[in-house]
Amino acid sequence: MARGSIPANSPIIRFRCEKSVQHDDGEMMPKVICVDDSDGSRHELAVDAGCSLMSAAVAANVAGIVAECGGSCSCATCHVYVAEEWCDALDEPTPEETDLLEFLESVRPNSRLSCQILLTDELDGLTVRVPESAE
Repeated sequence: MARGSIPANSPIIRFRCEKSVQHDDGEMMPKVICVDDSDGSRHELAVDAGCSLMSAAVAANVAGIVAECGGSCSCATCHVYVAEEWCDALDEPTPEETDLLEFLESVRPNSRLSCQILLTDELDGLTVRVPESAE
């Protein structure tokens, strides 16, 4: 899938969080995030900037995003693989995130914790995959 392109026929789940960012024109700018879960099903989420990917995925019941710690970077149950074309668009992981990822058997160079991915306008179209081992 090309960066930023969204299939026209996919249902979109809209999500707002308490950290949503309102744009100057007063409109909320939705972000469309594509999440493929471990069984291959696809979820498209329209999320306001300022929300974490984990919050939106949990609200949309994306399989494999458990988020036991609620987003405090202490459990790694929101592990995702970021599509290669998006890896450079994300901020570098913090040392705490890197430490948690090192304990996962299924870690890859594009592994991230979705609780640490704060969505911005620049991440419109971000694509991630939930590892098959996630439950």
